[in-house]
Amino acid sequence: MSGTTTAAAALRRRAAGAGANRWVVLVVLCVSLLLVAVDATVLHVAVPAVTEDLRPGGIELLWIVDVYPLVCASLLILFGTLGDRVGRRRILLLGYALFGVASGLAALADNAQVLIVARALLGVGGAMIMPATLSILRQVFPDRRERALAIGVWSAVAAVGAAVGPLLGGFLLEHFWWGSVFLVNIPLMLVSLPVGRLLLPESKGERDGPWDVVGALMAAAGLFGAVLGVKRLGSGEPVGSPATVLPLVVGAALLIAFVRRQRRRTHPLVDLTMFARPAFSTSVGCIVLAMLALVGLELIAAQYLQLVLGLSPLETGLRLLPLTFAAMAAGLAGARMLRRFGPRRMVCTGFCLTAFAVVLLTALGPTDDCALMVGGFVLLGFGLETTLFGAYESMLSEAPPEQAGGAAAIGETSYQLGAGIGIALLGTVMNAAYAPGLSGVPGVPEPASSAAGHSLGEAYEVAGQLGGAAGTALRHAARDAFVHGLHVTLLVSAGLLLLGAAMALRLPRVMQCEAGPVEVPAPREPADSRVSV
Repeated sequence: MSGTTTAAAALRRRAAGAGANRWVVLVVLCVSLLLVAVDATVLHVAVPAVTEDLRPGGIELLWIVDVYPLVCASLLILFGTLGDRVGRRRILLLGYALFGVASGLAALADNAQVLIVARALLGVGGAMIMPATLSILRQVFPDRRERALAIGVWSAVAAVGAAVGPLLGGFLLEHFWWGSVFLVNIPLMLVSLPVGRLLLPESKGERDGPWDVVGALMAAAGLFGAVLGVKRLGSGEPVGSPATVLPLVVGAALLIAFVRRQRRRTHPLVDLTMFARPAFSTSVGCIVLAMLALVGLELIAAQYLQLVLGLSPLETGLRLLPLTFAAMAAGLAGARMLRRFGPRRMVCTGFCLTAFAVVLLTALGPTDDCALMVGGFVLLGFGLETTLFGAYESMLSEAPPEQAGGAAAIGETSYQLGAGIGIALLGTVMNAAYAPGLSGVPGVPEPASSAAGHSLGEAYEVAGQLGGAAGTALRHAARDAFVHGLHVTLLVSAGLLLLGAAMALRLPRVMQCEAGPVEVPAPREPADSRVSV
């Protein structure tokens, strides 16, 4: 009897991936995440070199930069739920293969159209990899205390990837051609494929019924339209422009239809009843608000460092490193903080600390204050990562294990939507506060003032064309107006962060660490892998 019990226990541990190799599995998953996070930002510094070599048009250049996050965000739910159905490891390995092939295609692209297609394929690969890493992590670490530590390492790696991307891209561009920023993915994928096949456990959800193909396509198309419309707003398109309104309307209509379809189906693609759980829905809202504040502030901070203080792109990246290091520290300490303080206090405190850091940064002016900036960025990075860690961990722990892929996809989609909305919203606030400061500058004609009101970079170009006293006056006025707009944007961000702190009060007070029994999945009937139209 004892032998049977021991064998059953061993089988359960092996089925859950909770054996001795689970930390090795975490390393493999973190390498996957690092590649996707680096690829999301590595191209930014290569844009001038790509422009000089391929000579893309304005629209083509926009698609080269945006098609990767756009496609990735659109397909997260599709591949997250497909992984629950056919196997998360299988989807992850297919994502590895596609990511490697697309990287080679991008590196060797000889025209803008090929590069756009390659970047879109990279987005597909990223959408296959991202939710699979989180859902496998959810399965491999059934004990919540260990899972919290694993998520902390995972989130710290994500912070490293976002920071390493521009630095790695700059280094490669100094020694090689722009295609090298993509080629670096190939050897890592060649290693990850066999290692992942050997070490990663396969896991599936246990839901019956066919996979909803129509629902998956509706979600993908709806998210594509919504994210595209938000990105158009963030790039400065007028609110009433057809290029902005049409994607938003179509995307919203498809997402509403998707929700109604899921509520009617016996076997929905995404179990929307998860949102009825306060911890799950609150965590998703906190992720959106945290990313909304972070991405918009990072974009504006980069402009401030380069255009107001006159730092080079490399110097700008180095100035932002304290934010990354603080985020890494918060990720690594997150599991201990979560056990000690609980999700509610942890996420609420993270939001409040970030809001304090944002208000502190309003003391920045037109001259460099390195100590103030470093202190503010450290608090900002630590506070935001604390918030994101607590929200992600609560969201994953609240979702049933068989729906881990769908839950991870919802979290990653919220992350992407928050980032897009943040750029659009805070960019709009920034422009509204900046433009009025350029009206009535002595000696500057009205058309020149109007053109300078579009952005600080354009204001400097107009000032250079004017020259003389008028050009100098316009340059100083634009710089002061930008600093004023920065202060207003920071205060708006602080208000949003405090709203997030209030929202976090709905999270559980304590961390429930009991790990339920892990059952070996029963053999699936052939009908379970059907697809439905």
